[in-house]
Amino acid sequence: MTTTSSLHHDGVRIPVSRGGRGRPLVLCPGLHSTQADLYELTALLRRDHDVVTFDLRGHGLASAADRYTFDGFLSDLAAVLNGPAAGMAEPDGRGPHSAPLLVGYSLGADLAVHYAAEHPGSVAGLILVDGANPLPEPFLAEADLPWFRALAEDQAREAERTRGTARQVLLSARDILGLGAEIDGIRSGILDRYRRIDCPITMIMSTAIAGDSGEGRAPRHNRLWRAGVERLVHERPHISISWLDADHRLVFTHAPDIAEIIRSACRPAEGPDS
Repeated sequence: MTTTSSLHHDGVRIPVSRGGRGRPLVLCPGLHSTQADLYELTALLRRDHDVVTFDLRGHGLASAADRYTFDGFLSDLAAVLNGPAAGMAEPDGRGPHSAPLLVGYSLGADLAVHYAAEHPGSVAGLILVDGANPLPEPFLAEADLPWFRALAEDQAREAERTRGTARQVLLSARDILGLGAEIDGIRSGILDRYRRIDCPITMIMSTAIAGDSGEGRAPRHNRLWRAGVERLVHERPHISISWLDADHRLVFTHAPDIAEIIRSACRPAEGPDS
């Protein structure tokens, strides 16, 4: 059974869904993704977990915001984790509180790292899907700006097709550009956040975040992506890394693989009789 509700904070309405049974898990979407987009992964995870999903401000069935910033999105995640829908007792309210696993995709992974660093003991583990990468240099070099500007404009135009649906994204091209630059800056300092996290971390990363073309920006961005992970593992060698032969759409194209990695990551904590 799936239950739906909404919470209101910071002037926005955040829709929340909960379903499944088992170990509690909160799934945080990324920029330009919604809980409706993540339906396949959500369904797979609900076989083993009590899963909470939600939409970030300006995405899906959430309401629009005046501005879109990393801190604003982080406050959405915090509101969900601290709200009644993710109170992680049994649905009838009789079960004990249990810290959830926190799964984040893309921007959602960065939000998960920041939340866990700021709230020790609040989550049982992090599963980071193609995000929260401590890149050794910015993705958006000066030469990349024309490409990224065109991409942002294409995404904003494409979003018109989903307007009024559960997959809508209300961000403008200007919003997307600003967030891209902000996320680059945040990732440059994210190693410090990792040092403050007290729970197990599993990363699921794409081998070709920018696609498999041997031309244009793809080779540089793919090298940077791997270099960032290598930098993190050197700093935090106990982090578990799984690579999938995919681009940044892996959460949509490889949902069964991701669900199995998450299931495997959870097995040691479930005991010998699970």
